[in-house]
Amino acid sequence: MSFGAHLRFLLSGLLLALALAVAAPASAQQVNPTANSVREQQFLDALKQNPSAELRGRITIPDTRAATLERPAGRDWRAFHQGTMTRIGAVAVLGMLVVLTAFYLFRGRIRIEAGPSGQTITRFNGFERFMHWLTAGCFIILALSGLNVTFGKALLLPLIGPQAFTNLSVAAKWSHNFLAWPFMLGVALMFLVWIKDNIPNLGDLRWFAAGGGLIGKGHAPPARRFNGGQKGIFWAVVLGGAALSVSGIYLLYPSFSGGVLDMQFWNVVHGVVSVLMIAVMLAHIYIGSIGMEGAFDAMGSGEVDLNWAKEHHALWVAEEIEKGRAPGATLQPAE
Repeated sequence: MSFGAHLRFLLSGLLLALALAVAAPASAQQVNPTANSVREQQFLDALKQNPSAELRGRITIPDTRAATLERPAGRDWRAFHQGTMTRIGAVAVLGMLVVLTAFYLFRGRIRIEAGPSGQTITRFNGFERFMHWLTAGCFIILALSGLNVTFGKALLLPLIGPQAFTNLSVAAKWSHNFLAWPFMLGVALMFLVWIKDNIPNLGDLRWFAAGGGLIGKGHAPPARRFNGGQKGIFWAVVLGGAALSVSGIYLLYPSFSGGVLDMQFWNVVHGVVSVLMIAVMLAHIYIGSIGMEGAFDAMGSGEVDLNWAKEHHALWVAEEIEKGRAPGATLQPAE
């Protein structure tokens, strides 16, 4: 054998020995599920001993928040979202539907006592109706898509199946995210345009004391453009809409919310305010449609019957007549 052949044989042997030396320890390594690095049972025992404890692990990345494994606030939020929130929504929404149904059966539709006069007066102009329907239309879709988050899995999923529920939920998510912006615009416009007519006064207290003409057989006290009940709806929309807007923006952009705990707080605010506003809007829709004769015309055509206006907004009618905005009308009290 030549010298070169000996040299190649020697190098091959050295390389083989090196490979075996490296591979042997690696092949001998095994994962031990009972090793000290696996302490799931220890975490569970710690939770049993101190349910309010925050459990943290050990990490090597800069974000120290990633070390949190379990925190009481997370468990509390989950319990609220899956239990308390559902009960609040059911009581608010279903409770309002029950109340409105009972009210309709007991009181019936509120009629124009003097009957239609055949004369009309302009209640809302085109821009006012536009901002109302912009806000109302967006709110209806936002309400339905939001209720799907709380009740959809329990109510819709068994009825329409997983695939249809998934498609519906995806569409609801996108519509909720995008229609939030025109809703916020509508609320802002309402505030700017109608704030001057919605400042509370003593007349509103008299209106509530008399039941607004809705309860009993007495007439409601004379009101200006908006009575006490309408002012209550206005402030519910403005303040509730502001709370939904702020909390919704934080939920859309979690990096600005301040952390997981803040996100959970804004989630609770968003959910509770939403169902309360839905309940209020159900009452508003009822009165503006089947609950009161002539009320829908205000936001439909913008023109309302003069006798309707006198019965519900006599002081406003007087102002409009003085300004010449009710041609041919005379201020005679409705019989």
